[in-house]
Amino acid sequence: MNRKKFLGSLPALAAAPLAVNAGPRKEKPVLTLAHITDVHIRPGDNAPQRFKDCLKKIKRTGIDFVLNTGDSIHDASYDNVKRESVTEQWQIWDDCMTELKGYDVYGCLGNHDMWWAAPDKSDPMYGKDYVVKRLKIPNRFYSFTRGGWHFIILDGNNSKISLDEEQFQWLESDLAQTPANTPTLIMSHYPTFGATPILVGGNHSDNKKLKDLFYKHKDKVRASLSGHNHLYDKTFYNGVWYCCNGAMSGFWWGQGDKESAGPGYYLETPPGYAILKLYKDGGFESEYYAHGF
Repeated sequence: MNRKKFLGSLPALAAAPLAVNAGPRKEKPVLTLAHITDVHIRPGDNAPQRFKDCLKKIKRTGIDFVLNTGDSIHDASYDNVKRESVTEQWQIWDDCMTELKGYDVYGCLGNHDMWWAAPDKSDPMYGKDYVVKRLKIPNRFYSFTRGGWHFIILDGNNSKISLDEEQFQWLESDLAQTPANTPTLIMSHYPTFGATPILVGGNHSDNKKLKDLFYKHKDKVRASLSGHNHLYDKTFYNGVWYCCNGAMSGFWWGQGDKESAGPGYYLETPPGYAILKLYKDGGFESEYYAHGF
């Protein structure tokens, strides 16, 4: 096939997925959402008030609800973290969440949210169950449907940053039972695919397994949201937008690393949040907004 004939054949191959996921659209989205991640809330550096101020800005955008991809508190995961510190961090989180009174917040578990240093596993604050309770979510992985879109929340905080077998079987079943052509958004704390893992790692080790499953349900899966890496990345592959949407805390509420592009930045990404627009036909938009320092 000569070059002209080959290029002429490309639009027919690409039109279907690209038309669904193209740029700004004239019609009104069925859902407008905020995606926050890696808040790492803690006392100090005026972090609680800065987070509250940002939530006020987010509410003014006219969102329907909020997605939170974890690391809500600064850290409970290290061996030297005491009960008092974990309790204080979650109390600050609860106080900040009063800014979102009246809005549903769907969260997932981040690797820094769990307190593994509890005296023993029977301690009510130990591990994942306590975080599920504090985030007011039904389980460590779950799904729901709103506005004609299906949402799947995953827990990658398992061996080698992956889904455990129970969860993967549940995900297979959930996607299989979702009606054909239902636009579906998946979120996990860790990226399931994208550019940022090339720079800093942190991706799902079962990414190829997930990619294959998403492709099997290519009539449904439209987006995969993540955090963890504190970097902004929007990658389109096999009809799916993979969005690692930075971090609310940027450089953990600090001044910025030595290689940063500005105050509060981690590498080239400022502290911020994303606003998502979801359309009836499966169209998806995600834009990242710096919230200032």
